[in-house]
Formats: sequence, C-alpha cells, structure tokens
Amino acid sequence: MNTRIALIIGGSLGAGCGLALGIRKQRSRFSFRGRVVVITGGSRGLGLVMARQLAREGARLAILARDSRELQRATAQLRNVGAEVLALQCDVRNQEEAEAAIQRTADHFGALDVLINNAGVIQVGPWEHMTIEDFEEAMAIHLYGPLYCTLAAVPYMRRAGGGRIVNISSIGGKIAVPHLLPYCASKFALVGLSDGLRAELRRENILVTTVCPGLMRTGSPRNALFKGRHRGEYTWFAISDSLPLLSMNAERAARRIINATRRGAARLVLGAPAKAAVLASELFPAATATMLGLADRVLPSSSEQCAAEAHRGAESQSAFAPSWLTRLSEKAARRNNEAPISHNGP
Repeated sequence: MNTRIALIIGGSLGAGCGLALGIRKQRSRFSFRGRVVVITGGSRGLGLVMARQLAREGARLAILARDSRELQRATAQLRNVGAEVLALQCDVRNQEEAEAAIQRTADHFGALDVLINNAGVIQVGPWEHMTIEDFEEAMAIHLYGPLYCTLAAVPYMRRAGGGRIVNISSIGGKIAVPHLLPYCASKFALVGLSDGLRAELRRENILVTTVCPGLMRTGSPRNALFKGRHRGEYTWFAISDSLPLLSMNAERAARRIINATRRGAARLVLGAPAKAAVLASELFPAATATMLGLADRVLPSSSEQCAAEAHRGAESQSAFAPSWLTRLSEKAARRNNEAPISHNGP
C-alpha cells in the first residue's frame, strides 16, 4: 500500500512538473512584436528605457505622462528608432483621464495587450516634514493610478483572450526605508494590489507581474522631491543612486522586467542588494529593523526652519552632488530625459 501511494504521489508530482514546464514554455513564446503596450510614466526614466527596448522588439507603444514637453522629446527619441508611438498627456491620479487614455489607445491601435504601471513620485525627507498631502499624493499615483488604468484595460484584454499587466513597485514596497515614508507606504499598497490582481485575473489569462527594483541608475534624483535639509537629503540619495555596487544599470533592469513580462512571472526583485535586504527582512525582522533605525540616525535630521517646503533635486545640489560620485546617475539623466529643461531648448 505504501509503495502504491508513493507511486501515485510521484506520478502526480511528475505530471505537475511537466504541466508547469509546458505552461512556462508556452508563456515564453509571448512576443511583443505587434503588441500594443501602454506605459504610464513613459516619457522619462525607467519608463522611457523600457519603451526603447520594446520598440526594438516591434511593440506599438502608448506612453502616458503629465508633462507635454517631456512627452514631445520622448516621442521624438522613440520615433528616431522606428517606434510606432502614441503620446498621451495624462494624470493617472484622475480616473477620468486614466480611462480616457486607455480608451484612446485601444481606439487608435485597435487593441491593448500590455499595461505597464510605472508612473511614480519620490518624496525624500524625515517623516516630521511629510504632510497628509504627501501621503495622499503618493497613494494617488502609486495605488489609485495603477488601479484606474487596470480597471480600464482589463475589459480589452478580456476580449482579446488575455494580456499582461506589470506593476512597478520598489524595494520600498518590501522594506520601509527611512526618509521615504509616503513612498514606501504607497509602494507596499501597490504590492498588495498587484499580488491580489494576479490571483484573480490569472483564470482569464491576464498575467500580473509585481516588480520590486532596488536602486536604479535612471537619473531620477533630479526630479525627486526633497524636504527638511533638502541639500543633505539630495546628497545621500543621489550618491546612493549612482554607486555601481548599490544601484543597477537602467537598461539591464528594463531588460529583466521585459523578460519577466514575457514569461508572465509573478514577482521580480531587481538587484543583489535588494534581494539580500528582502531576505534579511523576512528571516531576521528585528535585526533588520535595528539596522534601519541606525541608518536613520546618520541621515539628515529634521529642521524647524525648513518646515514642509519641498525642493526638486535639481534645486538641491551640493558640493558632493553633482560630483564624480554621482557621475553615472548624471549621465543616465541626460540619456533618459530626466535632465532639467533648458529655457532655450525644445
């Protein structure tokens, strides 16, 4: 009897493994050629890097962003590499605008196959300087924006027999990093939304991937918002974002996200430091909390004089940022449409 049970269990496991391999092989055949891909926050940074790579694979692109001038520059870059691209000025915090952008994309291309929720905002500083409005802003962009776009996109995917949804969260959606509290709270919320959507949409062949990158060299510190001792906050953030051992090349990160989307992977954590931090947090939560508390002590302290005023990174430069320590991030900013707009430029 024991032998028979063992054979049954072994056969079941073997069949399950075979089925899983077959499903994985089938998913790996997913091609972006001719697919309609919507990228929110697609005018600069990681969104623009992904758009470039998807264009090379023959995808038809719709890029959404709030800034019309950034959209114009991004569209010109993408068309220069032969992309078929639709640029839509859209604030994903507004449900009507998000729905209209998704509908315009489907009407323009006749389909919608992939949604990449990438739009984001970064607010850096001690929690004492963060306002309720900062938390509401982060939640509106990181949680409700993806929700609005997903609600609008799913009916088109359902009619097509399936699709892909990618939610770009962060290591800040797995570990609460000091001086990034609104960002982390909203990215934690996005992880929960994304994982839950995957479970409920899977039966309709709509595969949802949750991406949690660590630091990436996209050039984003210039456009992040800094509070408190904003020059000191910008310095540590910009240097961390640029150092090769701590941060990841944006092009490499984009390739891995696109490959995970192709496979329909459930979760992707990017970067060795991010993977190590997530593992340490799960195995040693108390020790991780202690380390984060120590990190908080070396970050700039709060300041009554600074109140709650926010400054962009481009307005918060110091003797160390920009410098040779931030060279890689500065180069990425120029390459990825993150650099400040010249008054004489387009």
